[in-house]
Amino acid sequence: MTYSMTAFAQVSADDISWEIRSVNQRYLDITFRMPESLRVLEPPLRAKAKSFVSRGKIDCTLRLNNDNARPALTLDEGLLTALTDLQAEIASISGTQPTSNALDLLRWPGIIKEPEQDVDSQCETAKTLFSDAMERLVSMRATEGNELQRIIEEKLQQLAVRVSQVRSATPAILADHQQKIRSKLAEFSADADPFRLEQELVLIANKSDIAEELDRLDTHITEIRNTLTLKESIGRRLDFLMQELNRETNTLSSKALDTDTTLTTVDMKVLIEQMREQIQNIE
Repeated sequence: MTYSMTAFAQVSADDISWEIRSVNQRYLDITFRMPESLRVLEPPLRAKAKSFVSRGKIDCTLRLNNDNARPALTLDEGLLTALTDLQAEIASISGTQPTSNALDLLRWPGIIKEPEQDVDSQCETAKTLFSDAMERLVSMRATEGNELQRIIEEKLQQLAVRVSQVRSATPAILADHQQKIRSKLAEFSADADPFRLEQELVLIANKSDIAEELDRLDTHITEIRNTLTLKESIGRRLDFLMQELNRETNTLSSKALDTDTTLTTVDMKVLIEQMREQIQNIE
């Protein structure tokens, strides 16, 4: 199955949210942005991400959506009562009036209790949401990949048609070229050695023989179609096959004996480049 390397996924629950973005990259590059309190999750989540994808630049952002919420503060009533009683006792012994006020008491260490963060619970939620986000990311990569595969198969069919056209036209083109050579030689020398002439024509035919290039192009086209059906990562293999297609097309162009074949090879190069551009986004 063909997977694109470009995708986006977002999930959230319990004031925790993940945003995961994926773009094309030659290798797998995973980065995490998350609060320091949950940084301990990075190693296991990195391993989890590698089980979902094999190529691409993956940016994973974890947010605690209640970071800016007003904290629910409470008083330590037992400590406050003890301080008040102690203050009254000091005043009774010293015969003076208490000099502190409510704000002074609030400054006493421990008098205000902040709610403890349930880090363990946050970690479990974050891990579950991360798996959900990666599944959505892979699903989107698959959807995009299907579209890329459709485009490549369409261009590949157009390329196959042009290869077939060149193959069908080649015998007539070669025969016409040989006849032109015979006519030219006849103009220069009526006493030309027929045996030597045939040798030269055979040599020219061998140099202009494009059957091997056409066979290789057909083989590469078949291999690309087979590769598109594989379940593993196929981007690098497809990129290599595009290089092979381009190499054979260049050789074909250099051996072309007529303008039509030359123009057809130009069209073939355009199709190969269009496919190569799409393949850069395939995992």
